[in-house]
Amino acid sequence: MSTIQMHHAKLWFAGINGNWQLADFEINEIKESIEDIEKFCPERPEIKSLASYLPSGIDSINYAIGKQDIKVFKDEFLFLTSSCNNCHKANGYGINVVTIPTTSPVSNQDFKPVIKQELMNPVVQMSDSAKK
Repeated sequence: MSTIQMHHAKLWFAGINGNWQLADFEINEIKESIEDIEKFCPERPEIKSLASYLPSGIDSINYAIGKQDIKVFKDEFLFLTSSCNNCHKANGYGINVVTIPTTSPVSNQDFKPVIKQELMNPVVQMSDSAKK
């Protein structure tokens, strides 16, 4: 679950910066982590309730990412966060309260959007010997 917490925080900073590509990446990392937990820990009782709490929160974030609207994103992120906390409470882990992050979880990542052209056409410098 710590992995999900990291992606949850990074999702917040991607979304509030309007970095929709990164936000999409982070929500998919959360989904992938949940799938792995369901696959590798199916015997844990709390795992069975993930499907009751998280899909609507994830869908709401996907909606916000599709709208590319920061206000909508903030509202839907709050819903996702509440979904996490409701799952924790339902499974006896109410002491684990997830909040909206106030500081970046990492100091070595820029959450601002990257210009799409930079992603599509990386600058490649050829050496003189490669040009021959």
